[in-house]
Amino acid sequence: MDIVVLDAHTANPGDLDWGPLKELGTYAVYPRTAPEEICQRAESAEIILTNKVVLDAEIIDQLPKLKYIGVLATGYNVVDLDAASARGIVVTNIPGYSTDSVSQMVFALLLEMSQQVGHHARLVQEGAWSNCEDFSFHDRPLFELAGKTIGIVGYGQIGRRVAQIANAFGMKVLVNTAHPEKYSCDKSVEFTDIDRIFDDSDIISLNCPLTGETRHLANTARLMRVKQGTLLINTGRGDLIDEDAVAEALNEGYLGGFAADVLSSEPPDEDNPLLSTPNTFITPHIAWATAEARQRLLDIAIANIKAFQDGTPQNQVN
Repeated sequence: MDIVVLDAHTANPGDLDWGPLKELGTYAVYPRTAPEEICQRAESAEIILTNKVVLDAEIIDQLPKLKYIGVLATGYNVVDLDAASARGIVVTNIPGYSTDSVSQMVFALLLEMSQQVGHHARLVQEGAWSNCEDFSFHDRPLFELAGKTIGIVGYGQIGRRVAQIANAFGMKVLVNTAHPEKYSCDKSVEFTDIDRIFDDSDIISLNCPLTGETRHLANTARLMRVKQGTLLINTGRGDLIDEDAVAEALNEGYLGGFAADVLSSEPPDEDNPLLSTPNTFITPHIAWATAEARQRLLDIAIANIKAFQDGTPQNQVN
């Protein structure tokens, strides 16, 4: 089968091996593909792998040989599922590959805000410690996580792992999820409503999917409810927050800090208000990108194709 990878660079910038694809057919790997290049590059493709390249109904209609679309991510909104289904094209995703990596990033961001490691390390390099009269100094507040309350919105694989790590730190864990009854045996956390998450948490971690109901979950009304100094962390999707509202909360000082690995537009516009707010830590969508997670992604992508070729598709989303 003819396999085309449209945007390989983010998943595999060169440190991993696409070689296993040769056991499944002939293949071409493109680091990036512009919209106007899709049809020419994939005109003979029976299998397409895409991460962020959009395959809408118009594009799908121009690829008559296409039988399978493998999304190299968990989210699959880049594919028009109705158009694919109408053609009998199987669409798969890759769930669960980055659970450990994203959970780790939640705490990397939280520990940066609680210990200010990067800030103080820079001060040492700039000579501030060498010129200090005392054996120790800090110029920003530091605090322990033990005893703090973390509110987790979303209790899928990542949310559950974040809760496990929080428990290990000695934190009290509140959880808001659409179906708490699924976890009735879980006594390590307390399930509650979204308002209490914003009312009572010292730290709020957004780990839920983006839906019509969760879009702008963190908005002005909810942010005005938080305790002074509350920290907000978003490693889910950029539009889970109202960026203008979060920027205002940071500028006004009623939100103590904000950390995110995702924004509403990626890469962000230069005038994104969160690029210039105080107590803000933003990373460029790298929570998923550890070597281990990306290898897992490739392994599952290969397994998905094999299952499709064997007539037993796995991780199918349409």
